[in-house]
Amino acid sequence: MKIGGLQKFSLIDYPGKISAVVFVQGCNFRCPYCHNRDLVLPEYFSPEIPEADLLEFLEGRKGKIQGVVITGGEPTIFPDLPEFLRKIKTLGFQIKLDTNGSNPEMLELLIKENLIDYLAMDIKAPLEKYPEITNFQISKDTLLRSIEIITSSDIPYEFRTTVIKDLLNQIDILKISNLIKGSKRYALQNFHPSERLIENSFKNKKGLSEEEILNLKKRLEDKFGEIIIRT
Repeated sequence: MKIGGLQKFSLIDYPGKISAVVFVQGCNFRCPYCHNRDLVLPEYFSPEIPEADLLEFLEGRKGKIQGVVITGGEPTIFPDLPEFLRKIKTLGFQIKLDTNGSNPEMLELLIKENLIDYLAMDIKAPLEKYPEITNFQISKDTLLRSIEIITSSDIPYEFRTTVIKDLLNQIDILKISNLIKGSKRYALQNFHPSERLIENSFKNKKGLSEEEILNLKKRLEDKFGEIIIRT
């Protein structure tokens, strides 16, 4: 694993649990609005955190945190992810995995081997707009397979979409909602510009107004077990 960062304490990244957050370096997508360019673009990478150092830190957090979030970057591009998660599991922590859904085979393996306890998959766009939004060629079947694996599993999960004006319109969001209709939990994440975006031009982009995102939430409420807004 290429570990690029560690947040030692979080109350918000793992629903209902106190957690640490592990950030991996490397991603197959190039979403222009991504605010983690230091985990996606190699020219911005920081020195890696040795896996042994991370595990030693987690050993010392027993009884103080309940879970570990694995995010990035994209964790599922690493073949050694299962072994890494086993080591964390051995320490007694529950694991939440954040993914873009590009590796359904890995997701299936991790679920089968009981290596994850919560899954969060980003739905970037309607299927036909994925190449445009992610700058990556991915088949619709791959994404649909990941969605099916997640929704048919017994573990808690959520889907989430970052909402940006001029990139995704309300029709796009409605298409996404139909794609994952009936899911347990859907999160609308309102975009906020930062200094660490993949594309600097997106510093001038905006998310929805409070009224707009609340109205959108209301339109979607009957499609999901729960729909939440993250601002």
